[in-house]
Amino acid sequence: MRDQKNQAVEEAKRKEKLVEEESAQLARQQARRETDLAREQAIQKEQAAKEAKRKEKLVEEESAQLARQQARRQTDLAREQAIAEDQEARRRKAKNQPPE
Repeated sequence: MRDQKNQAVEEAKRKEKLVEEESAQLARQQARRETDLAREQAIQKEQAAKEAKRKEKLVEEESAQLARQQARRQTDLAREQAIAEDQEARRRKAKNQPPE
């Protein structure tokens, strides 16, 4: 009888310990999931910030490139106008000069 009582008590203790271990394991798993989720959210937030910064830099670079292109076009146009004016002046001078 005593052995059966002892076995029943030991079995109850084993079951109780098993339930406690399972509860502790579930708590650890939940904590791990929450940590993983927080880490993933932090990574996503960092990636979004990097993407926003990259896009901002790209817009700035495109604006600077457009400004350089416009300045280059204006310089080229001014050069072409100066060449055309010089050619016109030479043509007029040649026209007004008698042949030698």
